[in-house]
Amino acid sequence: MTKVDSQPRLLKDQDAEVAAWLQREDKRQSTTLTLIASENHCSPAVRETGASRITDKYAEGYPSRRYYGGCEVADSIEDLARARAKELFKADAANVQPHSGTTANMSALLALAGPGGRIVGMSLKDGGHLTHGHPRSHTGMVFEPKQYGVDANGRIDMDQVRDLVREHKPHVLIAGGSAYARNIDYAAFAEIAKESEAYLMADIAHPAGLIAAGLVPSPIGHADVVTMTTHKTLRGPRGGMILSTEAVAKKINSSVFPGSQGGPLVQQIAGKAVAFGEALQPEFKDYQQRVKDNAAHLAARLGSEGLRIVSGGTDNHIVLVDLQGTDVTGADVEERALAAGLAVNKNAVPNDPRPPMVTSGLRLGTPAVTSRGFGTAEIDQLADIVVGLVRGEDPERYRKTVLDLCEAFPLP
Repeated sequence: MTKVDSQPRLLKDQDAEVAAWLQREDKRQSTTLTLIASENHCSPAVRETGASRITDKYAEGYPSRRYYGGCEVADSIEDLARARAKELFKADAANVQPHSGTTANMSALLALAGPGGRIVGMSLKDGGHLTHGHPRSHTGMVFEPKQYGVDANGRIDMDQVRDLVREHKPHVLIAGGSAYARNIDYAAFAEIAKESEAYLMADIAHPAGLIAAGLVPSPIGHADVVTMTTHKTLRGPRGGMILSTEAVAKKINSSVFPGSQGGPLVQQIAGKAVAFGEALQPEFKDYQQRVKDNAAHLAARLGSEGLRIVSGGTDNHIVLVDLQGTDVTGADVEERALAAGLAVNKNAVPNDPRPPMVTSGLRLGTPAVTSRGFGTAEIDQLADIVVGLVRGEDPERYRKTVLDLCEAFPLP
């Protein structure tokens, strides 16, 4: 009989190439300030779950109704994650299995509208998400979509929403965006949906943490289904989640499994449970308030330097900068920022004439730098850098400032 080597080998000994790439990513994150609105830095406790042995466990099905044996621990972890999610958001039901926000949206839409169903969502160019019916997304192929946008002030055009719903008679109306910096009137969306007997689905992938902390309006009590990612402002592991009323919970569960996914990623569900536990602590609200304050300060500072802020400001963690009228594109500033040590992302702005890989905008966000401990004084320094980059200053001029900030405010 061949003896199995029982001594575990560290990654650096097992696969030096992959180990080197991961070390490089550690260094990149440690020496880069992230101003990407959809990224954050989760806690060491959340990261630890991803490397646990439960990553080996298959657990198709739901707690107490699995298609594999040996799922007792997986059941307890998923039950805990669901209970904490419901407590955190004051929701009737929670499904913590979706691998991503896209999976969550697709599962929810298939459950509520069915293949070929009619949906109304926010257009990508005006701040929505691909999965709200964009033609390149499966949601634009599987469903019959109509899309609304924003008015001249950069706010959701509620008259257009109402007109589209009355005309299109959708099965699902979607409220939410990926680059929308203002609060959403979920009660008004619910009234429009109810008038046409449509389900209301709220996508809170971006403001989920702010909603959990009670700092921006919540769709709970207005929407039939609420989808989200569990990273971004919620500061958990990469993944998705669906909250719902009891009336549609069974449909949602069946649409996630066996509809959209097979076995859930139990290690990620464990990370979600940890993150939800962290979000239930009093200090989480303090963190979210700083995220919100930092974003408002950033928008005001950039605006005072002559940069145009879409909608004139922000109510959440997103600052959308319109670069039309300058001689640079979003892609230009993104490239310059990387050279300075900032991670930002180019982004379309309403009525953007440029293609998606170029864009006329810049989407900035404060969750990650706030996780490092930034306050408004540090935001002032970042604003100065962004303005300088837009105006064509040499990125190397700012590299030492960024490195000093990274050293003073290390990763959690």
